[in-house]
Amino acid sequence: MSEQPGGPPPFTADDFAQRLRRAAETAGRAGLDGLLVTPGPDLLYLTGYAPVAITERITMLVVPADGEPRLLVPKLERPDAEAAPAGSNLGIVDWTDGSDPYAAAASLLGRDGRYAISDSAWAMHLLGLQDHVPGASYVSMTTALPMLRAIKDADEIDRLAAAGAAADLAYEEIVKVQFAGRSENDVGAELARLLRRFGHSQVDFTVVGSGPNGANPHHEIGPRIIEEGDMVVLDFGGLKDGYGSDTTRTVHVGEPTAKEREVHGVVRRAQQAAFEAVRPGVECQEIDRVARAVITGAGYGEYFIHRVGHGIGLTTHEPPYMVEGETQILEPGMCFSIEPGIYLPGQFGVRIEDIVTVVPDGGRRLNQTPHRMQIVH
Repeated sequence: MSEQPGGPPPFTADDFAQRLRRAAETAGRAGLDGLLVTPGPDLLYLTGYAPVAITERITMLVVPADGEPRLLVPKLERPDAEAAPAGSNLGIVDWTDGSDPYAAAASLLGRDGRYAISDSAWAMHLLGLQDHVPGASYVSMTTALPMLRAIKDADEIDRLAAAGAAADLAYEEIVKVQFAGRSENDVGAELARLLRRFGHSQVDFTVVGSGPNGANPHHEIGPRIIEEGDMVVLDFGGLKDGYGSDTTRTVHVGEPTAKEREVHGVVRRAQQAAFEAVRPGVECQEIDRVARAVITGAGYGEYFIHRVGHGIGLTTHEPPYMVEGETQILEPGMCFSIEPGIYLPGQFGVRIEDIVTVVPDGGRRLNQTPHRMQIVH
């Protein structure tokens, strides 16, 4: 099977202009004077610009609630910023080595403004801004605007669906290989190779939790040799065409025991129940509650030790989160994982995960591989 051909068309300057307008409007509704966006997924989302290297030199997009966005960049990086997809929509302000970059930044801010700043901003940059604009105040982007990137447009959903389909192809191939007698490291390396083969430019994780290691949800890979009779948790994903994949299936080496079949069946029912609960107007926490009720009702509640899901987009973990206490309402276009699990210390673990998007009449899975327990050799 060959690598998937082609790729989606790039986002246009108009796409980024619309995102910048929505960001400014959202900031205004939140009572903010603007957004301060440093290199990372928010900058990429709003401008298509990713600096070649993230260094100590400050780069910062200023999106005022009322006014034109400005991008502050080191002078040596100005050509790259101008060439970015949103470059024509931005007023670019540069600063040179030897000058005070925070003075340049201060000229773009209100003296007593209230701003949301990227979670990934360097502390030294925030402290520099505080020194130069002491009357301004700052809140984290996730705290102030957690849903900034949460509702995906049709093109973004297409990219997420393509990433999910590529991860599905990797799963369909990995279950054909020999598991018994191979190390987790070896199977994990094969998974990473398959993700790249099917179009991923970046592999973020390859969890291969065999036997008792499967009871650690974030075990990833290690030197343990997989044995006949092992349950094996396979959780893997990364980025394809800039958008994330993340899927989990639990396979078994040889014939499973009655208890292993029982636990797998409980997780499978929990995942299905949570998926069926997805629809516009439902609180995020309800998705967690539905899955947890199934697992608790089967007597395994204490062994489900994490939230049921997380958002996905330009990064594999982002808002919204399907967790108790999250009252955010689901809206069409939100994309997130549903991944209940049961983890029996010293024995084995089971997790089943799909990426789901909210549609007007419910949910749509972006992963299509079967949930049944796959027997491998």
